[in-house]
Amino acid sequence: MNELYHKPNIFNQFPNIIAAQSTRNGGVSEAPFGSLNLSFRVGDSEENVIENRKRFFNGQGIDLQQLATSHQVHGDKILYAIEPGDYDGFDALITNRHHVFVTVSVADCTPILLYDAENEVVAAIHAGWRGTVDGIVYKTLETMQDHFGTNAQNCYAYIGTCIDECSYEVDADVADHFPNEFKRFDAKLNKFFVDLKAGNKDQLLEFGIPESQIEVSPFSTVLHNEQFFSHRAERGKTGRMMAVIGMHSM
Repeated sequence: MNELYHKPNIFNQFPNIIAAQSTRNGGVSEAPFGSLNLSFRVGDSEENVIENRKRFFNGQGIDLQQLATSHQVHGDKILYAIEPGDYDGFDALITNRHHVFVTVSVADCTPILLYDAENEVVAAIHAGWRGTVDGIVYKTLETMQDHFGTNAQNCYAYIGTCIDECSYEVDADVADHFPNEFKRFDAKLNKFFVDLKAGNKDQLLEFGIPESQIEVSPFSTVLHNEQFFSHRAERGKTGRMMAVIGMHSM
């Protein structure tokens, strides 16, 4: 892992794809945003965020003017981004435009990156518990299918670093939304534990993507908090990471 980012291995076979998830390290922000905070919405200075974004994205060969970002709302709205810009209200962005790099912002929620290698379409998805329950990953794949003819056999997916199952302690009001295979009850604590990675992987498999074409990050925002921001571990006052995917012309 680079100090500033982790690159999924699943996309290495495609030289036209740029994909990465940032860490929390290698930036200029002071605590509690230390140090590579990429969000303008958490109270950090604009100057720090711009410098941090330059370090992360320029390190991928991406200019800041090529980014498509969105103010996420834990919903299931999907945007077809035909040009870069800062959008509002979308939790998944898809594009088939070269040099438009779609992003999601996270600090415990699950980032999912997709690539349809046949039709050259990419997607970046933000899935917290609500998005996972609402099936945003499956809905994004359906949208890609409707717009571009995406076939599951041609898709490759990365489930990024997020809160892990052993750290995601919730009450019944959240756990009741999940099927039994994605939660467990701890009688001693009288709490449930939910597995967001498994819940989102199931949607990829349900769509028909072969398991061999799915990579799941081994890292946890909580267990590896020294490398990644965690909203929960840091009691709500922390920075945000970003995951990005896009295509450049060969």
